[in-house]
Amino acid sequence: MQKRNKYTQVEDFLSDESFQSWILSKIDNDDWEEWTLESRRRAKLVQDARALLLAMKVPEQTITQPELYRALQTTWTKIEEKESKNNSIQGSKIKFLKKYFLSGIAAALVVSLGSVWFYNNTTPHSTIVTYNELINKNNEGLVEQTNNSDKAQIITLSDGSSVLLQPKSKLSYPKIFTGSERKVYLSGEGFFEISKNPNKPFFVYANEIITKVVGTSFRVKAYSDQPNVEVLVRTGKVRVKSNSLVAKSDQEEVVLLPNQALRFQRKDLSFNKITNITQDLVLTRSVGNIEQLSFEFTDIPVSQIFETIEQAYLVNIDYPKNKLKDCHLTTSLSDQPLMEKLKIICNSIGNNTTFEMIGNQIIIRSNGCN
Repeated sequence: MQKRNKYTQVEDFLSDESFQSWILSKIDNDDWEEWTLESRRRAKLVQDARALLLAMKVPEQTITQPELYRALQTTWTKIEEKESKNNSIQGSKIKFLKKYFLSGIAAALVVSLGSVWFYNNTTPHSTIVTYNELINKNNEGLVEQTNNSDKAQIITLSDGSSVLLQPKSKLSYPKIFTGSERKVYLSGEGFFEISKNPNKPFFVYANEIITKVVGTSFRVKAYSDQPNVEVLVRTGKVRVKSNSLVAKSDQEEVVLLPNQALRFQRKDLSFNKITNITQDLVLTRSVGNIEQLSFEFTDIPVSQIFETIEQAYLVNIDYPKNKLKDCHLTTSLSDQPLMEKLKIICNSIGNNTTFEMIGNQIIIRSNGCN
């Protein structure tokens, strides 16, 4: 309930499943109508979102201007009745706001319908593959994790692989990988570090594309409201192809090596392979710490190694500083998931050194270096 009080844009409502249920299925379990009538500004946002959502769902329906006004008049009448009880606004001001409300929302709906018509007639709808379509086809009993925070979150999978999930992103995955393949489903952006298992390849389904790996690290950026899907490789090798659900797809497969990337363009279903990411401004600007920092350490203090991990994964590491202040390590951690990195470090320190990970917090326990 408190979450929607912070909604300031139409997009906030469109992504709310409860709002979608109210508008499309007439199911108002969360008292949307009563909440809407509490504020004129809120009512305008709700009506804008309602108009766009309905237009997206029924793009072929013809709605006349009189029909728009009749529908909007009903909502405004309810607002007037509520305001008249509160005596919070004078009659002349009500008339002015009423005129603005009706004309503004009607215009917004006309624009929305026009935009949807343009989208429907210029974009092949059959090529749009959504996150929900993909997970609905899976029968493994998936776990879904959504990052609604303002910072990246680390997810550890049952095989030891790790995913740094960016804000406004979702990842669905089985609690335990079974069978001969490992499959996860992404909406948004995530940086993957996959544990090696040649007998059990790893697949990331991200809208229109599928990324296949055995053991490597790479980033996938697949937001449903953006024109492109991107894959960028940090270590190892990946294979990328179109999802079979994409109409007219020739199932082209592109092989990417370290520091190479691929951009799938939705408008024409084309693959653009980028062999030198430093020459692509969009990619270079989006590269995060985890893709830039080196994990090759030669006689480096453990404290500095922990600091590098904190910067890369946006985690907090709590460790006994006094006991480990003289510890130095030489190790290569470039091609391991986070959990494997931590195991290698703890084994190298020795002396009953262990770690525990709770969310984005890592606790190191140790009696000191060997």
